[in-house]
This record gives sequence, structure tokens and C-alpha cells, in this order.
Amino acid sequence: MGLLDILLGRTKPVAPDLDQLFALPSAAVTLEAAASFTPTGHGAVCFATVEGAAFDQTHREVRALLDADTDRTGPPVELERDAYGYSWLVSRRAPDELSLLVNDLHAVNSSMEINGFGPQLLCSLAGFRDDSGRSLALVYLYKRGTFYPFAPLPGAGQRRDNALELQVKAALAGDLRIEQDLGRWFPVWGAPGL
Repeated sequence: MGLLDILLGRTKPVAPDLDQLFALPSAAVTLEAAASFTPTGHGAVCFATVEGAAFDQTHREVRALLDADTDRTGPPVELERDAYGYSWLVSRRAPDELSLLVNDLHAVNSSMEINGFGPQLLCSLAGFRDDSGRSLALVYLYKRGTFYPFAPLPGAGQRRDNALELQVKAALAGDLRIEQDLGRWFPVWGAPGL
């Protein structure tokens, strides 16, 4: 990065480190101890909707790869579109199979990246819930290589539990690379897997 970049406020983008996803199972242990949230077994990868034969082929390969898992007890991997026009590849596992869910998320991200669709990848998330029914997602920002918590308030429309998000940020600081710029903690309203 040169002097001109510094003066103009330009920063070098962080290269995605998909291996950061493998820190989720240990972070889940910390999250349960600190805030009583446990995995739901639901996760998803979000990407900008892409059209065309190359993407259709990649999508079929990813689904075939993940659906070929003979230990999968839940529904097959599904492609969903949200109200904002983004696509989500959703994987569902048993709540105690977070490691397998992380493998699914990593495989989807890797396959899309290898096939040239890395620029369309936006985020991945893993869902959590506590005994009182509150939802929480740990969201991995693909282009930043960081995580942030997203906690929608139940039955409150599009409102977030900011206090819980900050509590989770503090609790997981030693387990995950947490996004420090709170302005990048984008809401993922209606995300499948949450």
C-alpha cells in the first residue's frame, strides 16, 4: 500500500480465509458457556444471484457433493432466494453436528470460489438459539475474513438485540476474528438458517 492510498483513505482488501470457519465449533462452546446459546444445526451461504450455465453447473455440483453425504439425516441442501434478491444455499444438520455443518459451509464457499464465483460470495452464517427462544447467527463476512453476531429481536419486526450482539462480541473475541467496524454488522433479515 502506497502513500497515496494512505492519504486517500484506501485500504487493501483482506483476503478471505475460509479456514476461519473451522473455529466455529470451539466458539460454540464458549458461546454456550457465556450466553447459553446452542447450535440449531442450520447454516447458509449467501451470494449475489448469478444466472447462466456455468453457475447452474457449479450449483448442481455443490448440491450433489453435499447431498452425497450418507450420514445426512435432515433434508437435502436447498437453494433459496430472499426478499432482497440474494441467493442462499442452506444446509441443515442435527444441532450436535456443528462440525459437519461447518464442513458444508466451507465446501460451498470453496466450490464457488474455485469455479470463479468468489466475487459473488457475501457471507456465511450458522444459527444458534437459547432456551428462551432467542435467535442468534454468527455471520462470516467473506470479503472481510471476519465474523459478527446478528441477533434479531423475536416478534419485534426488524429490530436487533444490540446488547446481546455486543455481549457475544466480547465473549468470542478470543475464539473468532471479530469484525471491529460495527457499521459492517449488516442485518440479515429473513435469512434462511437463522
